[in-house]
Amino acid sequence: MPIYEYQCQACGHEHEALQKLSDSPLIHCPACTQPELKKKISAAGFRLKGGGWYETDFKSGAKKNVAGENTPKPASAAPACSKAGGCDK
Repeated sequence: MPIYEYQCQACGHEHEALQKLSDSPLIHCPACTQPELKKKISAAGFRLKGGGWYETDFKSGAKKNVAGENTPKPASAAPACSKAGGCDK
C-alpha cells in the first residue's frame, strides 16, 4: 500500500497516511478537524538498483549499469606513450 502525503490548507499541518489505491482521499485534518486536507504530489521513496531485469534489460550503452559495477575506465586511464617506444595497446 502506498503512503500518501496530505497538507491542511487551514492550519498547514502535514500528515502521512497509508492507504489502498482504491481508498478515497482524506478530507478532515487530524490536527484542527477542518475539512481542508489536500493530497500532495510527491516522489516515490525508493529506487530500484542492482543487477536485476529492471537494471539491465531496457538500457543500452553506458546507462546499462547504474550500480557502478564494470563501468568503463575514463580516457585518462589509457596507457601513456613514451617518445622512444611508442604506445602500448
